[in-house]
Amino acid sequence: MDFFAQQARVRGSSRRLVILFVLAVIAIVAAIDAVVWFALGQHPAPGEPPASNLKLLLGSSVIVLAGIGLSSLFRIMSLSGGGKSVAESMGATVVPPDTRDPALRRLRNVIEEVAIAAGVPVPDIYLMADEPGINAFAAGYSASDAAVCVTRGCLDNLTRDELQGVIAHEFSHVLNGDMRLNIRLMGLLFGILVLAVVGRRVIWFGGGRSNRRGSGQVWMIGLALIVVGYVGYFFGRLIQAAVARSRESLADASAVQFTRQTDGIAGALKKIAILSEGSQLQAANKQEVAHMLFGEGGSFNALFATHPPLLERIRALEPGFTQADLARTAAELQRVAASPPQKPAPASTPGATSGVPGLSLPPVLTGVLAGGVAAAPAFQRAAAVQQAMPASLNDAVQQPESALTVMLALALSPAAELQPAQRRIVADAFGDDVQRAVLAQASAVAALTPIARLPLVSLAFPALRQLPEGRQQTLVRTLENLVRADGRVDINEYCLARLLRIQLSEAREPRSAPVDGVKKLPAARDSVILVCTVVAAAGCSDEAGARRAWLFAMQQAFPGEAIEWVPPPMAWQASFERALDDLDGLSPMAKELVIQALLRAVHADGQVSVEEAELLRVICASLHCPLAL
Repeated sequence: MDFFAQQARVRGSSRRLVILFVLAVIAIVAAIDAVVWFALGQHPAPGEPPASNLKLLLGSSVIVLAGIGLSSLFRIMSLSGGGKSVAESMGATVVPPDTRDPALRRLRNVIEEVAIAAGVPVPDIYLMADEPGINAFAAGYSASDAAVCVTRGCLDNLTRDELQGVIAHEFSHVLNGDMRLNIRLMGLLFGILVLAVVGRRVIWFGGGRSNRRGSGQVWMIGLALIVVGYVGYFFGRLIQAAVARSRESLADASAVQFTRQTDGIAGALKKIAILSEGSQLQAANKQEVAHMLFGEGGSFNALFATHPPLLERIRALEPGFTQADLARTAAELQRVAASPPQKPAPASTPGATSGVPGLSLPPVLTGVLAGGVAAAPAFQRAAAVQQAMPASLNDAVQQPESALTVMLALALSPAAELQPAQRRIVADAFGDDVQRAVLAQASAVAALTPIARLPLVSLAFPALRQLPEGRQQTLVRTLENLVRADGRVDINEYCLARLLRIQLSEAREPRSAPVDGVKKLPAARDSVILVCTVVAAAGCSDEAGARRAWLFAMQQAFPGEAIEWVPPPMAWQASFERALDDLDGLSPMAKELVIQALLRAVHADGQVSVEEAELLRVICASLHCPLAL
């Protein structure tokens, strides 16, 4: 399927629906203004000069808008606890990183693979253990504030590929900004509903006594608030459901983009349609997260359904799929269920490497383990990196303090002459105990395959996020001091420091994470040229090769334009940082063009170096886009 076209179509549809929501609020204000004018306005007799009601109507509009706005803000603030609080409100329990349950271990492996492949931090992982239906949701304002929660039904009924498709779908909700949009729509709905509550209060306190002067007018205004509030809420719910349905289509398309296959997510949808539990949730507050779920959490009227019909979602992934095909799939599932169970293959464990018994990797992935970037699908590369991770490091990054020492060890230079100065930097920032712990991790980090350095940061992120804010900031400053200890910053060092700085800052202030920009590509022309220049130079050992790769990128980004090649400056980091911040303000479609241009540069010589891969990971994180290699 053409998922890029699908993404563009759905984003446009969502924008139109949000505009419709705004127009509905304007209509509510106009309706209440009309009632206020009729009840309290000046109405001169025929022949008298017209009286101005402008101040009255302006005051009425300001009061209504302020009421909706303040009520919406209150509700949004109450929903700002982050993905963790949403998951816990549903009765979910955290999946520990050291779990030995095979099903939970498989879940963690899949989520870690999706995070590494998409270039985002590993989220908090939760399980709704008492829910037999197949469902899941992701909550959070950004990838750095995300929690992924699945039901027991997902673990019991889905294959690994199907679970991967569901998780990729949920990741896309966070990456596409759906959580931020949904929270704001929920707040706006609450603000509209408050009008009806205020109307009841107005009638009760202001118009309830018939002998009070002006009670008829007050009663009329109160009744208008009630009617307009409930009618507005009804239509607001319709629009919210339509927005949610369009974003679900986008999430399905994005899941295909991440996994590069439709069988997984389509298989999960088919099982929801076939199995008696479906995607139903038992939780009493399931309506609160209905718009976040993978499937419908309850039985809703079609007008208020937050997801497209199952058959429609399956057909979008597999055109031509029919009800008869679904019946055949159900019969096949029954046949498999009736056959004797087979002994499951042993689950892979982090720390395995090529040649270790129990681990079998496709031959194309041997390049990953040797330190390169193999020409394999992103999820296979992510699985290879994850499985090649030394067990000692995998265990270390699961706890906050030991994860901190691993991050500092990643920044240590192999040059013996720099190590005394770097040890002093660590000791000054954290003390001698941490310095000794960093040195103890140094040998394991030095033996790490280069392509696994930044994925290790993703795996460490859940633990690093638990550090106190002051310690996080000290970690970021210390990393920057370590990489500048020799007076220069190479690409690997820069990528490590930049990635952690972005992710930790967004985790501290999730609601301040950037949203989709609106700038077109020509508005950021100089920034695109500079970023492409740095990436092209990083992947080539000679200027001729770098210029050739850069020209491929320019043909993709600015076809037909004559642009002069200028090598990147020696001190490129500061201008590169400004360029990335500028590019983050681009529209999603413009960001896609930038990523495609970078990919042309990276693949110009037919191979992807570690430096190119790390730069792409950091660029995608800075632009809040999923990683693509």
